[in-house]
Amino acid sequence: MAKPLEGIRVLDLSHVIAGPLTSFYLAQLGAEVIKVEPPLAGEVLRSMTNGVDTDTPTGFAAINAGKQSLALDIRTRQGAELLRSLAASADVFIENFRPGVVARHGLDYASIQAVRPDIVYCSISGFGQQGDWSQRGAYDHVVQAMTGMMMMSGEGDDAPPLKVGFPVIDVAVGMLGALSIVASLHRRSRDGTGQYIDASMVQASLMLMYPNSCAWLTDGTPTRRVGNRGYTGSPAADTYQCSDGWLAVAANTPEQFRKLTAAIGVEALCSDARALDLAAFNRPNGFVVPNDRDYVAQRLREAFATRGAAQLEALLSDAGVPAAKVRKLEEFLQEVDETGCVNLPDHRFRQDGREVRTRGIGFACAQEGGPTAAGAPAVGEGGRAILAGAGVDDEAIAELERAGIIRTQAEAAAPSAY
Repeated sequence: MAKPLEGIRVLDLSHVIAGPLTSFYLAQLGAEVIKVEPPLAGEVLRSMTNGVDTDTPTGFAAINAGKQSLALDIRTRQGAELLRSLAASADVFIENFRPGVVARHGLDYASIQAVRPDIVYCSISGFGQQGDWSQRGAYDHVVQAMTGMMMMSGEGDDAPPLKVGFPVIDVAVGMLGALSIVASLHRRSRDGTGQYIDASMVQASLMLMYPNSCAWLTDGTPTRRVGNRGYTGSPAADTYQCSDGWLAVAANTPEQFRKLTAAIGVEALCSDARALDLAAFNRPNGFVVPNDRDYVAQRLREAFATRGAAQLEALLSDAGVPAAKVRKLEEFLQEVDETGCVNLPDHRFRQDGREVRTRGIGFACAQEGGPTAAGAPAVGEGGRAILAGAGVDDEAIAELERAGIIRTQAEAAAPSAY
């Protein structure tokens, strides 16, 4: 079964997470992705080996599976010219350097558009291509700090800032980059026009906080640090300590609240005017509105403390109240393996004699063409075939390799970056 992006060729100059995740989606959906990286040792993420002798460690392999590697020094005149010639046969061009860097090598949108007028060109950066901050360096936790995400996490106004525990913005901009490229390819198939895409970490961060940013922009509603409480503000949308761990509950509606209080023996709260706005509580729909939030929270905490989280998760879920015992990631993944409690894809590929497992790309399609079996390339793996396909003969390839402009071997070397 054909994959949806088969026949699409992508030149990807990006590195680390955000850009490579963008092209990873395209590769997994069937596009031919050519990863362009420095010839000495490839991009910097290859160096995160944890002492293992490989240039395709798991973290790198996971987001570069299904790609080819063209180890090419774009800083040289010959390297840049070679890449521009390859761009004539490409549909998509991705880069995530600071604004202006690729232009110095003649690889900016205007230069690539000159050889491929309908190119879909995606630039990924920290702060966008324009503005006073466009030249600043950006890492995930720095953007979390700048955009207010750190001050929405954690509990209480006086608590230290708290970052999300994984590179959430890098992942988000990768997803948005892939979405924008697929949309642009659809437009091109309709009217033949290319596209320039300016994707940034700041934009991705604001999209992750979209309801909150819109509330402030529109109504001036300030953000609050709600800790582990739910978005609706219901007093029973929170995380509670139980006798055997923690339980997150989302009893947002009156119906859910009634079921919750019955399960933990505090039904009297449903008719307690001190606890709840009873007029709102008895309307046909809406959320639970507290009159004395601290009082309700204390009654709930006392009831949860004497009960087991695992038992309550099952009881409440069966009753229609969303609830989950708090787990570590590895605990959840092991539980899925052992019980099949959630039907998730189980994609695997071979990498350096080991098996790399993933849980897919975040969605499943009935006619997606199946998982991509290829792993991540070693540095320069596939480069000789790419160049030969572009009409570069063996003698020219050998000369480029002697000059250090390309690399087609896969020997390990010290990490480097442009």
